[in-house]
Amino acid sequence: MTDESRPTVRGRRLGSELRRLRESASKSTDDAAGALKCSRAKISRIETGVVGIRRLDLGILLDVYGVTEPRDRDALETLARESKKRGWWHDYGDTIPPAYANYLDLEGDARYIRTWQPLVIPGLLQTEDYAQALLEANPAAVRPERIDQLVKVRMERKAVLTKPDPARFWAIIWEPALRCPVGGADVHRAQLHYLAEASQLPNLTMQVVPLEVGAVAGACGGFVMLGFTDSSTSGAVALETLTSSHYLEKEAELAGYGLVFDYLRSSALNPTQSLDMITAIAAET
Repeated sequence: MTDESRPTVRGRRLGSELRRLRESASKSTDDAAGALKCSRAKISRIETGVVGIRRLDLGILLDVYGVTEPRDRDALETLARESKKRGWWHDYGDTIPPAYANYLDLEGDARYIRTWQPLVIPGLLQTEDYAQALLEANPAAVRPERIDQLVKVRMERKAVLTKPDPARFWAIIWEPALRCPVGGADVHRAQLHYLAEASQLPNLTMQVVPLEVGAVAGACGGFVMLGFTDSSTSGAVALETLTSSHYLEKEAELAGYGLVFDYLRSSALNPTQSLDMITAIAAET
């Protein structure tokens, strides 16, 4: 499948949402096909993101599914309009693995981003030197000749936090991630100072879970929750492995990670206390 014909993340999100709305309205694929005067196969291709949908046809389906809230309809129309749009990272060609490109699509569209990171600083808050050192420490997953470009990509990702109408970002970090001297003392210290500066962004909330909380914090691996509407409700959870990424979209799974995030948030220091800890660790470094 060529890059041009491969479903985009936006296309899959739109299709998944249309399928959810159809099922919630107790409508069959035959009902949807009848409304559009098309085949069941076309409805299936729309719902899997293989083909797009015209604005007129989208409006018909939303009427059939009982979607009347203007904000919900506008959001779906925007998603349909941009379903074939590909992000700036596609200029990097095969430097960006497909799984990472999918994540960048999701991150770029997100209105809310919530992350728990027990071992490393969240990617959106990394300095260039820290990111370089982190990538160089993982030669099994990253070929050396690609590191420089991947660092550039990681730096460009930060635009989601500073662009007009930026994403809301809530980062919870375990204390070991702050104390691990990635890249050596100078890089480590600069990274901590950068965190302190970034904490002043109006759309950023940062909390630290101290070691004294105990093993319960470390029992949960890192994850990122992404919300795509003005509501903070998550639409996907991203889990990163050594060589790939995995995405969860089922409501029960999203609810489970939401509970975990809420527990971690309640276990963490408040933002002011967290900034004090970051500053103190930097002074020790």
